[in-house]
Amino acid sequence: MKYFFDFLLAISLNGFSYYVASRVFTLDLSVWQALVIGASVVTLGALTEAVGSPMWLIVLMPFPVGMILLYLFLGVSVPVWFITYAVTLTIYTIIHIPMSYFFGFHSLIPSWKLS
Repeated sequence: MKYFFDFLLAISLNGFSYYVASRVFTLDLSVWQALVIGASVVTLGALTEAVGSPMWLIVLMPFPVGMILLYLFLGVSVPVWFITYAVTLTIYTIIHIPMSYFFGFHSLIPSWKLS
């Protein structure tokens, strides 16, 4: 049950980072689109982990999916998309620090354990 809760929490926090980053630039990424991206990225990471892949691959695999879905959902120019994605990663990292350090939650960036 804990794994399922952590899975849903990772999807929520990941989707939240995409949503907030899009709002920084007043782009129209809806909540459901952010959650679809979050679910896709987290699920791919979990599946990559489940087949016993090395940690670097678990971290690397979800990036292209998140990038492509963000580009498709936003429908903006490449420079705007790239900056939005960079802001997403920044927010994602900022969220990871307290979640890992204070709560021992490492599902956001599995190889970067702070606690």
